[in-house]
Amino acid sequence: MPEGDTVWQTAKRLHTALAGKVLTFSDFRVPKYATVNLTGRTVLDVTPRGKHLLTRVEGGLTVHTHLGMEGSWKVYADQQRWTGGPAHQIRVILAATDARPARTAVGYRLPVLDLLRTTEEDRAVGHLGPDLLGPDWSPDRALANLLADPARPIGEALLDQRNLAGIGNVYKSELCFLLRVTPWLPIGALPAEHTAQLPVLAKKLLETNRERPIRSTTGRHGQDLFVYGRARHPCLRCTTPIRVANQGDGSRERPTYWCPNCQAGPAPSPATSHTAPRSTREPRPSPPRRTTN
Repeated sequence: MPEGDTVWQTAKRLHTALAGKVLTFSDFRVPKYATVNLTGRTVLDVTPRGKHLLTRVEGGLTVHTHLGMEGSWKVYADQQRWTGGPAHQIRVILAATDARPARTAVGYRLPVLDLLRTTEEDRAVGHLGPDLLGPDWSPDRALANLLADPARPIGEALLDQRNLAGIGNVYKSELCFLLRVTPWLPIGALPAEHTAQLPVLAKKLLETNRERPIRSTTGRHGQDLFVYGRARHPCLRCTTPIRVANQGDGSRERPTYWCPNCQAGPAPSPATSHTAPRSTREPRPSPPRRTTN
């Protein structure tokens, strides 16, 4: 699942493949930009911002993309078979085939694809809070943002990218477990020692995983995550079966995992705790693919 660490890795691969190189081919496969051609422009850099990617090219233009739940960027060498998905799922292609080595970047299933003036990037990312993996990171500002609505459940507050940028559903569930509170606890009710620890721990988790091919929050070989994706499996701390429930405002509910014994605080209603989609009740999601491209 793409979160801040995944986006950081993607930006690094794209930057390594394209930055400083002249595009020999570009193809935007969305109606709005069907006539856009960036051929002949040099890619200046690829920068992550929370869960967003900003690919800046010569001439003051930025290709803005977001991976959403299922999107991905793949980088292919010359003559390498494209394996990221069927052709109809491709949204954009950027290639520097005259470079050595030649590289082609292909964006699949991207729910967001925009072409912006670089000077107007704030239209796309200006609303974001401090980036956990970015140069603008400020734990004090992030914590102030989170506490601005003390009655809000901590799980919802962590997912709100306006508070701090980069946390997704996996890290939300894992952070709450590490803090020993349920995701439904109002953030204003978080014990003082945990409140101060929250932004520090969040940054540590993402920084630790940004260079890893497989995300881990446990430090245990073969047991990568404490609660996420482990519904009905025994808690790694106390052996109580992990539970799952939907959490959100109704329009964007997300499956949320917690240990009812290790984590203190409110729990969802019994009805809600059994409404997670079947795919979220599997014993364990497949681990992220190794980022070899």
